[in-house]
Amino acid sequence: MGSFSAVELYLQDFHQRMAGATSAAFATLGARSAATQYTSSYAVLAACIPDLAEPVRIMDLACGDGHLLKLLSDRQRPLRLIGVDMSQGELDAARAVLPPNVTLLQERAQALSIETGSVDYVLSHMALMLMDDIAQVLGEIRRVLRPQGTLAAIVGRTFLLGEVNDIFQSVFRPIAKEDALSLSFGDRRTHTEAGWTELLAPEFEQVQFTDIDVAWQPLPHELWHALTETYSIDLLSASAKERLRERLFQALAPLQKSDGTVQTGWGVRLIQAQAR
Repeated sequence: MGSFSAVELYLQDFHQRMAGATSAAFATLGARSAATQYTSSYAVLAACIPDLAEPVRIMDLACGDGHLLKLLSDRQRPLRLIGVDMSQGELDAARAVLPPNVTLLQERAQALSIETGSVDYVLSHMALMLMDDIAQVLGEIRRVLRPQGTLAAIVGRTFLLGEVNDIFQSVFRPIAKEDALSLSFGDRRTHTEAGWTELLAPEFEQVQFTDIDVAWQPLPHELWHALTETYSIDLLSASAKERLRERLFQALAPLQKSDGTVQTGWGVRLIQAQAR
């Protein structure tokens, strides 16, 4: 698969240790746009694939443990499914739950082996904004897509929703600085719609953005468990994690409802675009 950057080596290690962490965080939480309610952010992407009589070929880029592919394979439609991920641990988890006719490839998104113009849809859940050389990734996506083929991706928009995010950032940032965190993920242009528009313009048209809220009302210890399975917290030293946990619980106390929960969730964005 070629040489790996420091970020890619870390991501491989993380997903070997925590295969299925992304689906654990997102698969059971409802998602809502301004117009539509979905059962999860994975269901948002599945809804981008129409029910057609003729077979279509779909690639899930950074497919993880195969949750989205399983949703699609369960449709009993003539879908030709391909999952690509650079983590063997995630692919092993995917293989255990997917039917044998789903193709799984261990590859980097920057250098796909899939034939040019052979894919009708490329889907990706919470991955593109993390990738090195995103322009090259988008070029590869365009290469494997047929003309007028569709890219649909869920990407990060805001880490947590509401006041909980403000509190988390105010507690996390000084601790991350003290712990000298230096690994940074992805291209800064993936943080904004304007940046995505610039990145997609050379190869794609009819670009659309839809903000999606993945709402959640966890108890503080449930929130903390989910946070420990995110990259930023995982990178902290053990002592920094403990300081963060203590300070976060203190800061969240005024926001707790009578049942002890806090109102938050994950802020994501759906990007849809058509290959030129």
